[in-house]
Amino acid sequence: MLQVLEGSQAIAQAVAMCRPQVVAAYPITPQTHIVENISKLVADGKLKCEFVSVESEFSAASVVLGAAAAGSRAYTASASQGILLMSEVLYNIAGVRVPLVLTCANRAISSPLSIWNDQQDSMAVRDAGWIQLYCADNQEAVDTTIQAYRIAEATELPVMVCVDGFILTHTLEPIDIPSQDEVDKFLPPFKFSRTLDPFNPISVGTLVSPDHYSEARHSHHTALLKAQQVIVDADREWQAITGRSTGGLVAVDGPEDAKIGIVTLGSIQGTLRDAMDECLDLPRAKIIRLRSFRPFPIDALKQAFEGLTDVIVLERALSMGSGGIVGAEVRNVLAEMDSPPRLFNFALGLGGRDVPLSTYRSLIETVRKGAPGRFSIFDLRPERLPPEER
Repeated sequence: MLQVLEGSQAIAQAVAMCRPQVVAAYPITPQTHIVENISKLVADGKLKCEFVSVESEFSAASVVLGAAAAGSRAYTASASQGILLMSEVLYNIAGVRVPLVLTCANRAISSPLSIWNDQQDSMAVRDAGWIQLYCADNQEAVDTTIQAYRIAEATELPVMVCVDGFILTHTLEPIDIPSQDEVDKFLPPFKFSRTLDPFNPISVGTLVSPDHYSEARHSHHTALLKAQQVIVDADREWQAITGRSTGGLVAVDGPEDAKIGIVTLGSIQGTLRDAMDECLDLPRAKIIRLRSFRPFPIDALKQAFEGLTDVIVLERALSMGSGGIVGAEVRNVLAEMDSPPRLFNFALGLGGRDVPLSTYRSLIETVRKGAPGRFSIFDLRPERLPPEER
């Protein structure tokens, strides 16, 4: 049913329809509205769930780890410094292969302090062993949240659903909220094959000697790679029920004969679409939205890059002292191609800086000028830099 909702409210409704049995959370901007709405659903008797108000994000992650290991469908959410405080437990959750879902309302990391959006928080834990799915709009945030439970429970891997803070979490838009029957048809009751049972005790997350640690890492890595097909299948089955697709691993939009491709994560694709509609004198680029960052879809990207002469990678995070995070991974993809396109890699919109429609024209003009640089922050204001850095 079509409803005008704030993104956080819609995500809360999506979580509730998945029938979680335990929700643990600690407030942090811009995630707070999600768990506020869930707590209200519990208080109003619309969601039968144990809602645990904890003293920190570390505790929230610890509670849902224990709940899922004990056989309960669980959920939490966080952002920015909260994700960093959770990081030790995020590695543990993934390492013991416990299925649960976390919403990351992407927000910049301090210092300097910023409450606005970029994706440095989720990128900081990109190697924790979680599946990471990025949403372009709030309809995708709803659909991906529901799919995330199906994916997590099929793979026994935790899933982090990443939504741009404020840009999505605090924006009102019409959203098609699925019916409870549709969700129940798609998502079976939770069953965890290694549920902790006092009458059948097992050890979980115990000490592993050097003789076995490499095999454990290999098994986890392989499970993430195999999850690619599960992500694609979940999206297809959800489309069969609702008529909506979120794109699977990679969503491609634009003319098939385009020579320039722009790789994005999250909500910036909407800005680029609007910009192309205004810049009628410029060629339309192919927008390649990376929905799954972990596992990283190498084969799907190689297919999307076929026929392109230039690829622009736009990201809202960076690896200090190295450069682009997504750009480095895309460079590895291009290395496997016989005739790879040129790579241009930029960070932009850091700390919530606006990405104006004029960005598209600037990007195309940069490509036309010729040789790409290794990496740069695209929207620097030279007058704000020290003279020696201008």
